[in-house]
Parts: sequence; C-alpha cells; structure tokens
Amino acid sequence: MDDGAMVGLIGRVTGTVGPGLVGEVIVRIRGGAEHFLAYPASARERIEPGTVVTVIEYLPPRTVYVAPAYGS
Repeated sequence: MDDGAMVGLIGRVTGTVGPGLVGEVIVRIRGGAEHFLAYPASARERIEPGTVVTVIEYLPPRTVYVAPAYGS
C-alpha cells in the first residue's frame, strides 16, 4: 500500500493509545477493515477505546500515528 493512501483515513481506537503504550486501531481499507498498532501523534496524548481517529502517519507494514478526529 502506498504510504500516502493511509494518511487521512478514519479509524476507531480498539486498544488505548497513549504515552508508553502501544495501542490499536481498526481502519477501513482495501474493501474491509484492518487492525494496526497505533501511537498518538502528540506524544503526551491519551486516546481511549471507541474514539474516532485520523491517521496522521503510516509506517509500513502495520503501524500508524493517529489523532482524534472531529474534536473527539
């Protein structure tokens, strides 16, 4: 997958994302939904499960940096 194609996609946190944690998000992609390891785009931010997030950066093959979407 092209790195640029992941950036900007919307996902949902399934495992807490935060400082010192490796979280998890599910992102709709390639006609389905896939899980990715996730880190917060802002190093001090904690993002709870259920929060809608935007992919800010993608590190192949399965890691993303995310930020809350829609002011969540």
